[in-house]
Amino acid sequence: MTDAWLIVPVAVPAMTAAMLVLAMRHSLAGQRILSAAATACQLAVAIGLYVGASDGEPRTYLLGNWPAPFGIVLVLDRLAATMLLLAGLLAVGVVLAAIGEWDKRGRHFHALFQFQLLGVNGAFLTGDLFNLFVFFEVLLIASYGLMLHGGGARRLKAGFHYVAINLIGSTVFLLAVGTIYAVTGTLNMADLAVKVPQVATADQALLAVGGLLLLTVFAIKSAMVPLHWWLPPTYGSTSPPAAALFAIMTKVGAYSIIRVYTLIFGSGAGPLSDLATPWILPAGMLTLVIGTIGVLASRRLLDLACHSLIASMGTLLIAIGLASAAGLAAALYYAVQSTIASAALFLLAGLLAPGRGGRAKFGWYQQHAELFAGFYFLLAIATVGMPPLAGFIGKLLILEAGRAASHATTVWPAVLITSLLLIVGFARSGIQIFWNRIELPQVSAVRPVPMLPTFVIAGMIATVAALGFFAGPVMDDMTATAEQLLSPQRYIATVLQPRVTSSLMGE
Repeated sequence: MTDAWLIVPVAVPAMTAAMLVLAMRHSLAGQRILSAAATACQLAVAIGLYVGASDGEPRTYLLGNWPAPFGIVLVLDRLAATMLLLAGLLAVGVVLAAIGEWDKRGRHFHALFQFQLLGVNGAFLTGDLFNLFVFFEVLLIASYGLMLHGGGARRLKAGFHYVAINLIGSTVFLLAVGTIYAVTGTLNMADLAVKVPQVATADQALLAVGGLLLLTVFAIKSAMVPLHWWLPPTYGSTSPPAAALFAIMTKVGAYSIIRVYTLIFGSGAGPLSDLATPWILPAGMLTLVIGTIGVLASRRLLDLACHSLIASMGTLLIAIGLASAAGLAAALYYAVQSTIASAALFLLAGLLAPGRGGRAKFGWYQQHAELFAGFYFLLAIATVGMPPLAGFIGKLLILEAGRAASHATTVWPAVLITSLLLIVGFARSGIQIFWNRIELPQVSAVRPVPMLPTFVIAGMIATVAALGFFAGPVMDDMTATAEQLLSPQRYIATVLQPRVTSSLMGE
């Protein structure tokens, strides 16, 4: 596979979105066909890039053929390939689930959807901080439109809060980028990895401020407590397909934490080594606890899905905060399965409670309660972390990584106690939704079950089950990815060639 394929995950959604707006804005059927085809194409390319990255050799694409660090560079390594594949899988499911019902409730759903993928894919591939900011803005602007798609007073209110917090985050991001550039003279991540250890002592405090401001921005994106408050009203107010796609946005924040604080401020950053490590682990545990409390307090299935997403982000951040190869590998495995499970839970909530939490308005609910109860049960055990699905394996891996990193006394109680409380929360909601269904008023008009969302949810559950069944080979890939992250010399050399010094290559 040539390096030119790296531009495809960015170019295809950009061109597709433009065509949807300019040429197909009056044809919903045409929009559906083009959007689904483009999304399937992106998944196929992501699979190819994942296979190509499995040899451990980073690849670059220089836009305009300007060499790094002067030009824009896209970089593919194991981590970027893994996240692109996850985004591709999720996007195919979401676009199919939206077709037929949710995409016709407003204008330009599919164009916004493609712009969202443009921002997500670009964030995973970019090799410099400024273009990370640019792609953040692209995905956020698209998410504003998707969040408000279909209208409604509740969405407008939640959208105002969502826009406000992200405008603050964008401002802080610019301040962080400007501070880092003022000190180092570069924003290319590989070049920063070379220059950060060489920063003069008098400038190290200013550079540390820039690095911690970046952590604040990524904390907002990843819904890290106490910067998580925007997520429940936002995800709980938008359409279920949009919320399912938004499940990847918190992972963009987690990805950015992993990338920046292993490559730029990692173990080789001199006096600024492991800059974020003291903050991530305690913040992750607090996020897990607050998310679990939210699950226990939830009265709607959509609220349950929102708070369980926060709790899963807390578990993920705990694994990242262990700052070890085992912890990073466990974090990546858990990130993949939790994203898919969270997205499926949002879609299921949309089927069961498409209005203001009222499930009795759909005649097919009581007719097919056993099917939906089975979906809910499987998603609950995947989210909580019970056997035999991948969530259980992911939490076991995190617990083992915590023990190896000498954090068992803090990580184990946090993960195990919150898992027990999550079981209580999901069980209570399941009883309220399904056990008490005999008390619901009978509906005379029976409506057919929406087939596409049902099949998508089933496919997502099957994917989570497959991740558990093939946990061995999947973890081999995740371990190789973690080891590549903690040894970034080849990444740096590939991006900066031929400017890189021979010492980085060990020659």
